[in-house]
Amino acid sequence: MNRFLVYIRDIAALRWPLFAFCLAALTLLDSCAVNPATGTPNLVLMSGDREKEIGLEEHNKLMETAIVYDDDALSDYVTEIGNRIAQVGDRPDLDYRFFVIDSPAINAFALPGGYIYVNRGLITYLNSEAELAAVLAHEIAHVTARHSVQQHARGRLAQTAAQVGGLATAVVTGSGYVGSQISQVASIWARAGLSGYGREHELEADQFGAEYLREAGYDPMAMIDTLTVLKNQEDFRRLTTNQGGGYHGLFASHPRNDQRLQQIVAQVRNFDPQAAYGSNDSRFREVTEGLIVGESRMARTNETRNRYYQPELGYTVVFPDEWNVTETMTTATATGPEMGSLKIEAMRLQGGEPPRDFLAGRLEGGVLEKSEGLDQFRLLGHTGLALNPATGRRERVAVLYFGPRAYLFRGELPAAGAEEADALLLESIKSFRPIERGELALAEELRIRYVVADENFDFAVAARDSKISEYPEETLRLLNGYYPIGSPEPGEWIKLVE
Repeated sequence: MNRFLVYIRDIAALRWPLFAFCLAALTLLDSCAVNPATGTPNLVLMSGDREKEIGLEEHNKLMETAIVYDDDALSDYVTEIGNRIAQVGDRPDLDYRFFVIDSPAINAFALPGGYIYVNRGLITYLNSEAELAAVLAHEIAHVTARHSVQQHARGRLAQTAAQVGGLATAVVTGSGYVGSQISQVASIWARAGLSGYGREHELEADQFGAEYLREAGYDPMAMIDTLTVLKNQEDFRRLTTNQGGGYHGLFASHPRNDQRLQQIVAQVRNFDPQAAYGSNDSRFREVTEGLIVGESRMARTNETRNRYYQPELGYTVVFPDEWNVTETMTTATATGPEMGSLKIEAMRLQGGEPPRDFLAGRLEGGVLEKSEGLDQFRLLGHTGLALNPATGRRERVAVLYFGPRAYLFRGELPAAGAEEADALLLESIKSFRPIERGELALAEELRIRYVVADENFDFAVAARDSKISEYPEETLRLLNGYYPIGSPEPGEWIKLVE
């Protein structure tokens, strides 16, 4: 039975009083509308245009604290799949926007008007394009069914946001981010979305999401596969930290044992038993190769400044905001728009040459202006201004002694705004310091690498060579969908972490 017939049946059998009320209210303030996904009337307190306005307002609030993951290929891929799902949904005319958030939390959420967000941490644990499509379909279904707007109409949205403030309902790998994902979000709509809309609305989103998957050419069973990934994360977290929580925390039992969920998805899948489903998993692997596992530098430290780490040489430095960094084994060069550049070069330190003499000996003219000693983070050095005969421009130069090496800094000053640029360069030089104990793990971000399993592949053996510091075998199993037991077949693609 199509949705329109269901709608007429419901009006005749049960919903006529509400429908009559809506017809009257529509002439006053557009407070009732037929839900585009369910085909039944909903009491809401805003028009579709106002819903879009709120979405934009709340998106701007969210962007004040959220960090968008810097990977254009992944972002374009998510947008492509999201639009493919949205066009077969119940509100295809919305201008959907898709964002990958640089967060290790295993979560996704939506804002009114078509703003969809999926965390990098969730994508990390998915294993096919269909599973990614299922996540996006579920969140799109929240938008098409206007779940957040309905919750707002019932006066529950702000209450829900207040109740979950400071409580991370997402599954999180690592400890540094626990409790911060929701409490740092300014948008109460986003906070409500992160906490979930209750079992009935979540099951409804699973149902419509499964329908959208089928219409877009994906197997609706991917919805259960994705929820299984999330439930496994929740079980692992409960086992290792004695804390619950999950992707909206709705399944006390395993998704594969949840009778209503199974019934919903089975009905959708059996609607067209002759359907052929596809999933471009080779492209999924191509786009997710190199994806950060766990916390990134930015996510762990909430560092908004442009901090650079050189783990091989053991130092870190803050470059000016928005400066781009290129590196070799011994150098790091940061360049800014119309503000010059700063190059750091590691050189072998021989003998007991004073820092000032070392610096002067590396300059073509050997003359330093505004010369001063440096003593920072137990590192000795010297700095000053010098003229570069090759370019005819003045430079901010410096040296710092760190272990067996001298680190030579040369910062080119632009013709205009030289004083301002010099202040930025000197501030950057004075931020140079050794990487602290425990900070090295942060500098070495862990990333996905795909390999083909052979007949001898064993997760326990792979875990011994892994850089994952805690629960390496369990984490590898979770990443590959083999938690808590199981082994891949020879020839199967497997994620490792490097």
